[in-house]
Amino acid sequence: MLEVQKVIEKFRDVVIQQAKSNLSKSKKNNTKELYNSIDAEIVNEKDYTIVGFKMLNYGMFQDLGVKGADPSKVSKNAKIRGQQAPNSPFSFKTKRPPSKFLEQWAKQKNFRLRDKKGKFKQGSYKTIGIILSKNIWARGIKPSLFFTKPFESAYKKYIDTDLMKAFSQDIDTLIDYSLKDIK
Repeated sequence: MLEVQKVIEKFRDVVIQQAKSNLSKSKKNNTKELYNSIDAEIVNEKDYTIVGFKMLNYGMFQDLGVKGADPSKVSKNAKIRGQQAPNSPFSFKTKRPPSKFLEQWAKQKNFRLRDKKGKFKQGSYKTIGIILSKNIWARGIKPSLFFTKPFESAYKKYIDTDLMKAFSQDIDTLIDYSLKDIK
């Protein structure tokens, strides 16, 4: 079943390449750890083939978003308000995102607190991490679909259409070999 295997490998490669490309273009690729973790494995058994994609756990949350616990808790001065991922299967309930990671992110991005006039004001990165953590907990994380979109697109192209063609080619080849053996 050589042609079927080629289609499945192409599907895997396209999904990985496009997911990594989407991640590179987004603002969610800060440390490249998620980018480097995206991979897939093809498992062939007697009667079936499975393509298993894998990435760091938080990749699912970045892809599908996370529903906020209570958007009304966001400051009235916040530029972005409301629920960020109303249809996400994931949600914040009681536990907030760890502020230490947001503190590190703010430091890497040189994120600073400002007053109403736009001037820098006092506040440590630890304070910024806590503020961001509370805000993300309340509003949630907006879905990026960096993985979902390439997966669905490649599925339509390779699995829904090309796989059947490849399967019929492999059957034709198998029948040709069988007929040669009979003669």
